[in-house]
Formats: sequence, structure tokens, C-alpha cells
Amino acid sequence: MTNPDAPAPIQNAMTIDVEEHFHVSVFDGLIPRSEWSKMESRVCANTDRLLDIFDEAGITATFFVLGWVAERYPQLVQKIASKRHEIASHGYGHRLIYDQTATAFREDVRRAKRLLEDASGRHVIGYRAPSYSITPQSLWALDVLLEEGYRYDSSIFPIRHDRYGIPLSARLPYAIQRDAGTLIEVPASTARVGPLTVPVAGGGYFRILPYWWTRWGIGRVNRREARPAIFYLHPWEIDPDQPRLKAGTLSRFRHYRNLEQTEARLRALLKDFRFGTVESVIANMPTTADGTVALALPYHW
Repeated sequence: MTNPDAPAPIQNAMTIDVEEHFHVSVFDGLIPRSEWSKMESRVCANTDRLLDIFDEAGITATFFVLGWVAERYPQLVQKIASKRHEIASHGYGHRLIYDQTATAFREDVRRAKRLLEDASGRHVIGYRAPSYSITPQSLWALDVLLEEGYRYDSSIFPIRHDRYGIPLSARLPYAIQRDAGTLIEVPASTARVGPLTVPVAGGGYFRILPYWWTRWGIGRVNRREARPAIFYLHPWEIDPDQPRLKAGTLSRFRHYRNLEQTEARLRALLKDFRFGTVESVIANMPTTADGTVALALPYHW
């Protein structure tokens, strides 16, 4: 029998970075941006498939939509919003933050926010950088996000990686106090194994590593830390029929490995855990005596 006094399962955050298969950072320089509009578009069909899967599972998710996509397919943004999913920003042009100036970054996130709000009719408060590219050399981006009206960010991965990561950053959500206000940072999820911090957040780790790794990792965050996990995926990751681009061996491995298995793994994940939006996860976090959100202590940079 079910114990009526047992705590309810923790609701994790399901997040989708809505971009085309050719937008991925490992293909930077392979396809000129001037050629993007000539490439085969698959983002609408793939996102529609994810929406159907989420409908079947009865969950809502946060969709970090690329402004480039929203500009060309505003009806896709409208459809996502009509199904009560959260609309958030993935920036406009899928440029790594540390490769931009502050001025260019401001223009990028401002343009994306306007496009998404116009298409969805909703206020956009969340942001995720392409390839988690808020790193020690691009922390200035947090001030820009606050000044441009964003209220939470999900761009810091507290691991060591060749393209991203702040290994010493806090693993759980935390508040960043800046002159322009308070930004809530919602890091990609990791688990602790002794002295090691290991990624369990989704994406390539979900495809390349066996399914039990993600199930173990999210379960560990939920049980041992009593906190929600932040999971992410891209629409192209459930599309094994996408065109193959001529990239380097490592890039091909990272992008194409196990695409044919992702949808089945996602369906299993939705049965094994509860999911909702980032906005709802933040809203359900413990509060302090004065009613403010009780967050983990940040890494102070």
C-alpha cells in the first residue's frame, strides 16, 4: 500500500533548447551563418514530436527558444505557449557568449526577448546561453541579463569541460546579487561521487552514456539532496534521420551518437520522474522566514 504520509516525489525541471540541427556549437565555422536559411529545417517537426510526448506524459516544460527560430516560425512559439509550457530565451543567434562583446550580447538577448514575447504574448524571464557559455571570462553577461529584464539564468554548468563550465560554482540554484537586482542561477544538474562532480543533466550525457546513468544521477539529487534536477534536451536529439554534416570525428560523435535511442530513453525518464517548468521549480523552492526563496550559497566570483 502507498504510504499517505510519504513525501510527494520531487518535481524536476524539463528544459528544451529549441534550435536547428545545424545550429549546434560543434558545427561553428562549418556552415556560414549566411547559409543557415538555405539548410533543411527540421526544428518544427522535431519540437512538435516533443510536444506530443509531453502531452502523453501530462507534463509541462520550459522551452528555451532561439530567437532565430522564433523569427522564422512564430507559430511554433505560439503552439508551445498554447500548451501551457514556459517560453524562455536561448538568445538570438546562437553565438557563444565569451566570443561576443557586451554590446553585441545585449543586442542579441534583447532581440530574442522581444521576438519571443511578441510571438507568445507572455513575459519572458528565463535565459540559457548557447553551450552553457557563461564561464569565468563571461560573467559580465549576468549584469546584462538583469538589465534586460531577465530574472533567472540557466547557463552555468558546474563542471570542467573543454567548451564550458565553472567547476567551483555552486551545484544547486542560488541568488546572484548585482547592482541591477537579483538573478537566480539555475545550474545544469550534477551529482557528487566522493570528491568528484559528475554531469547528469541530459543532452549529450543522456545520449552517449547509458540510461541508468541519468536515472541514477537524478535519483541521487532528489533523494540525497532533496532538490529538483534540471534536465535538458534539444529537438534534434530525437531525430535520427537528420542530415549528417561533415565535421571532425569528435564533433560527429558528440552530435550523432545514439540519436535513435533518445526518444525511448526520454519516455522512460518521464515515467521514472516528475517534471515541470523551471519557473514552477523556482516557485516551489523552500522559503525563509521572511518569505524569500531559500537558495544554496553561491560561488563568489
